[in-house]
Amino acid sequence: MADDWIVLDEVAGMLQAEILRGLLEAQEIPTVLSQEGAGRAIGLTIGTLGSVQILVPSKDQDRARELIDAYYAGGEEMPAE
Repeated sequence: MADDWIVLDEVAGMLQAEILRGLLEAQEIPTVLSQEGAGRAIGLTIGTLGSVQILVPSKDQDRARELIDAYYAGGEEMPAE
């Protein structure tokens, strides 16, 4: 049975989204980025078309939320696995 995916966060621009995907995948949390087609095609990084959704499997959402919250708090201490 396939996992249900949830939107964990929405950020402005693909650069920030890629940073967060790297953080999550380094902790073995599968991550998918989703951006409106027009925003991706012309490289927008601001406004509605520039936003990128970060999706993770619902079974990993609690751990992923801890990691993202720690990152936004400054990342001094990442939660232990």
